[in-house]
Amino acid sequence: MQRVQKLTPCLWFDNQAEEAAKFYCSIFDHSKITAITHYGKAGQEVHGMPEGSVMTVSFELDGQPMTGLNGGPAFTFSEAISFQVNCQTQEEVDYFWGSLSAHPQNEQCGWVKDKFGLSWQIVPVAMMDMLKDPDTKKSQRAMQAMMQMKKLDIAALRRAFDGES
Repeated sequence: MQRVQKLTPCLWFDNQAEEAAKFYCSIFDHSKITAITHYGKAGQEVHGMPEGSVMTVSFELDGQPMTGLNGGPAFTFSEAISFQVNCQTQEEVDYFWGSLSAHPQNEQCGWVKDKFGLSWQIVPVAMMDMLKDPDTKKSQRAMQAMMQMKKLDIAALRRAFDGES
């Protein structure tokens, strides 16, 4: 018997679920759309969506199952929910930042908001290691440097951590 994923994030869109899934799958390796469902006549008095329009898009981002739901304009994204993208190198940070950031006014401390309004945290793994360091003077210097940044700069964080800036 095939194991069903217990936790699958479901993202509510007005009517852009398929567009968003294609966009996200184009950014992340090991990603694909796995299924698309459509609205029918059943329940139309409740959902109000045109018959035949896309209802859900099941997709995987780097192997993580996700669902996009076209539910209409009733709900929108907020920063209360975000996805972390853990990056090994500055090149990865730059790539994901450049691919996802669409609202520069919402950038801070590694957070970006994409063109659909979904928030992402572009996080260098090295920064997390610095912040977990038992030497609180070092970790607090890294934290202070991070708080001044929009896109995180691993080299600058390392210099602050090491007390070189």
